Amino acid sequence: MTDESKIVLVKSMTDEKDEEIISAFLAMAGDSVCKYCDPYKRSERETLLEEYGGVQVRIAAYFLNKRGAEGQISMGENGISRGYESGDIPNSLLRELTPICGVTS
Repeated sequence: MTDESKIVLVKSMTDEKDEEIISAFLAMAGDSVCKYCDPYKRSERETLLEEYGGVQVRIAAYFLNKRGAEGQISMGENGISRGYESGDIPNSLLRELTPICGVTS
């Protein structure tokens, strides 16, 4: 998945139209994917983001959609209730990532 196609997907999932902001959120989501999958940086970043590009897009859209409500656990107002799975990346998205492991000597 190319960076341009990721931007198009995030635009369609959010109300954000500014490509610089979307790129920033995609970069942060990419950092999170890489940090979770390969904390010791044994793999190429591009390889991980190619494999998990869809998860990267959904993480970026998740963070864009909850801007201004960071850390919110629950809220109710005028019949609308909000609650976030966690203060950071939802566990449902993290379960789609497979950490790289290896044998240490």
